[in-house]
Amino acid sequence: MRNLSMFIAILMIMPTLSGCLSVKEDNMEETNGIFSFEEGEIPITTWYHYPGNPINPWAIDATDPNAVLNANITPNLTGDNIPFYSAGTYYGTGWDTFEPTLGITSSGAIFFTNYNGLGDGTHIIRSQDQGQTWEDVGPFGQVDDDSGQTPNSNDPYLYVDKFNDRLVKFDMHALAAMFVEYSDDDGESWSIPYPVEGYYVTQDHQSIASVPHSNAIIGDVVYVYCINTGSAAAGPQCSRSVTGGQTWDVQRLGYPTESFGSQCSGLHGHLAAGTDGSIYRGNPSCEGPAVYRSLDGGVTWSEHTITTVIGMQQGWHSHEVATAVDEGGNVHATWISDDQMPWYAYSKDQGETWSVPMMVAPPEVNETGFPTIFAGDSGRVVIGYIGESRDWNESSGGGWSGYMSIMTNVFAENPLITSVAVNIPSDPLDILPDCGNIRCGGFGDFIDIEIDDEGRPWIALAHNAAGSDEAIIGTLTTGPSLYGTILQLPVIPEGGNSTLKL
Repeated sequence: MRNLSMFIAILMIMPTLSGCLSVKEDNMEETNGIFSFEEGEIPITTWYHYPGNPINPWAIDATDPNAVLNANITPNLTGDNIPFYSAGTYYGTGWDTFEPTLGITSSGAIFFTNYNGLGDGTHIIRSQDQGQTWEDVGPFGQVDDDSGQTPNSNDPYLYVDKFNDRLVKFDMHALAAMFVEYSDDDGESWSIPYPVEGYYVTQDHQSIASVPHSNAIIGDVVYVYCINTGSAAAGPQCSRSVTGGQTWDVQRLGYPTESFGSQCSGLHGHLAAGTDGSIYRGNPSCEGPAVYRSLDGGVTWSEHTITTVIGMQQGWHSHEVATAVDEGGNVHATWISDDQMPWYAYSKDQGETWSVPMMVAPPEVNETGFPTIFAGDSGRVVIGYIGESRDWNESSGGGWSGYMSIMTNVFAENPLITSVAVNIPSDPLDILPDCGNIRCGGFGDFIDIEIDDEGRPWIALAHNAAGSDEAIIGTLTTGPSLYGTILQLPVIPEGGNSTLKL
């Protein structure tokens, strides 16, 4: 009688069980189908994945239903969190670079730093056809038609003031003095070099940003710059200009005054500004990766630790927290952790509180370096870095690649990440075994990333493998737009090794 009762119970439960199994099978079929693209098969340089977290710090292949199921992730590939067919590529410029930075104006023109060192200084190269061809736009001096206006640069830096569509070229000389030059016509003409006040030595790793602020006397923005002193005791130092960059205040502490003498790092990342008048700088606190914030145009700063769980790399990037602000005023940050992987977090309240950190590299990548980040519309982010892949090493002999990891909705419960490598395995950007943890060829101390007005991301890199340190610019041949309605970006030509000129 007991066996008969159990049999009847099983018969009654079976429809329910089959319904559950059917739902799971439907989810798996739906997951498989959404990664079938009209444009073709997924390239070997593209990955769709979910982020790792502090408990499970590895990426989950979103195209593998079993991996998603085993990770207890409910697929939510709807709305702004859907996959787009994406492919990466790069274009050679024909010029060398060091610590590459770039800027993009509203015309679509792309600008890139060309490093020339002592005697000629940094020049700016320009592309007006989405990276296909490049030209030197100076600024040129009076000695001849080729020499730079500023004769030396140990650290070239380029920034676009988005509020005025202005190019800002910022050069550091002999770790002691700095000059800034401006162009308001896409590099056709330039201002004279304006000296920037500097009292602390060493002056290094300079960064500049503009922010709308009522303190501005000339124009509508305040320019703020910060420099590394290399000393935790002196800490970072910052200055500002309320005269459109023509004159500058004396340098002052770039950290909270109550922390005087107790900083744990004099090194920092680059500045990022929001339309709400806030300005941010990545800078490790004594507890972990942190963001420093100013709400008064760079006069005073507050410290905001992102996490005490995921630390900083104990090497070349031990100071490099990269920051960005999206159009909704949300703050985004990325850094290389002590596991050598790129981590990311966001804040919706000007850095007061932060999301749980996410590991954003694709499953194949096992070591990274040189973090950089840029944000588009609210919740849309692209994170750049170089990485080494275990699988690619086995198939091609090793090497470093340039990566972009893109999220179109970072606020989703399980944000989908689309990661692309801009180069193929047989064409590494560098072959040194420890490139991610040293000053490496044209990468120098840092790389840069930005989004054009169409919503297409562009990453400034160097191709070091042949010893030429050629400036290359990586991008998507197509993928999701990061501004406006999320649409498939128009296809642009595939580049690669054949475009190198040095």
